[in-house]
Amino acid sequence: MEEGFIRKMFFHEKPVQMLIVLKNGKANYPTQVSKAVDCTYSHTVKTLEFFKKIGLVEFEKKGRVKYIKLTPEGEEIAHALEGILKKLIRMEEAFKEKLEKKK
Repeated sequence: MEEGFIRKMFFHEKPVQMLIVLKNGKANYPTQVSKAVDCTYSHTVKTLEFFKKIGLVEFEKKGRVKYIKLTPEGEEIAHALEGILKKLIRMEEAFKEKLEKKK
């Protein structure tokens, strides 16, 4: 079975990763986000613009750099998604172990 197949069944992986990266402070602007989640810059910007429209992120432009910050609602959703993602990863690991024992 493919790595991450349970997670992929429930989520579009890149947008979820983007929210979690922002929540954990690993990125402050679009280029950092795209590198952190291994996604194209244009897809990252489109996704972040969508997040802005629905109220999950805010942009603050300083000079030529556009900084990204999660809104309180974005923080809450990112936290919840991170918890769900961790649970799904544990389920995948348990499932793999079960399959290996059958061999």
